[in-house]
Amino acid sequence: MIKKSFIVKHDFINTRIDRWFRKNVIDVPQSLIEKHIRKGNIKINNKKKKTSYKLQEKDEIKIYNINFLVNKHKKKTEKYQPTKKDLKFSSDIFIENNENFVVINKPAGIAVQSGTKSRKNILDILASTKEFEGHTPYSVHRIDKETTGILIVAKNRKFAQLFTSLFRLRKIHKTYLGIVKGELFKKKGTLEDELLYIEKEKKIKAKAVTHYQVLDSNNTYSLIKLNPVTGRKHQLRKQLLIHGHPIIGDSKYRITSDRYNKRNSLMLHASKINFSIANIKYNFFAELSSDFKMTLKEKYLKIL
Repeated sequence: MIKKSFIVKHDFINTRIDRWFRKNVIDVPQSLIEKHIRKGNIKINNKKKKTSYKLQEKDEIKIYNINFLVNKHKKKTEKYQPTKKDLKFSSDIFIENNENFVVINKPAGIAVQSGTKSRKNILDILASTKEFEGHTPYSVHRIDKETTGILIVAKNRKFAQLFTSLFRLRKIHKTYLGIVKGELFKKKGTLEDELLYIEKEKKIKAKAVTHYQVLDSNNTYSLIKLNPVTGRKHQLRKQLLIHGHPIIGDSKYRITSDRYNKRNSLMLHASKINFSIANIKYNFFAELSSDFKMTLKEKYLKIL
């Protein structure tokens, strides 16, 4: 007896059947999906396929005799419901809006995706905006919750995969602005470090490379331009701390005894991004937040 029947939509072209199943039917362990595929309980166009089969548009997926009961002990992740205030501010953050992706100027204090420490997130807010009517927001990269500035969000799976590939191949170039403690010895250079991460109780070292240029400085503070080559988690914040120039307002990566480093807002801003798609060049710029501008003024720094 057929339990369910689906027709593959354009958004899922070249998606593996197992990934499609978890996204559209039920999120169950990989071993269980493979078992049902082997037994013929999941068929594509009335034929048995391998787990690695990549779907094509208008493929018919039939699912036979599968118990769709969800594990009662598994916590259900509820989407964040944006407030009227959230939706009001969101109308002012769009830098670019087309049929395939948007570019926004993310404010401080909002995570890109929902997490254990914060349910409020950009993706759930965008999903309720008129700009995403009829579309689903797809995350293609992240910036820290307290970092402001440019964020790309895809409107369909095809462009989500495209941007993911461009980031992986380092074909997307980002520029950050940061206000740091102290005066750097060289006005221009490259930071190369081995950063330590803990994943599943294992220590992992990852090489991080960032080009920098001092735009303005005094004896106490510096305004610097940062171009990360690699994309490690918290890369800029970690590297600058290692080199003795923590970012102002960083409550996690800081010199704890530094009384100048306790400002509420992190002074790190993703200011520019550029990339090419089908020989079309895209360049986007995100205006500085009022808090960043105020800090520049307070620290007697300026962008020349």
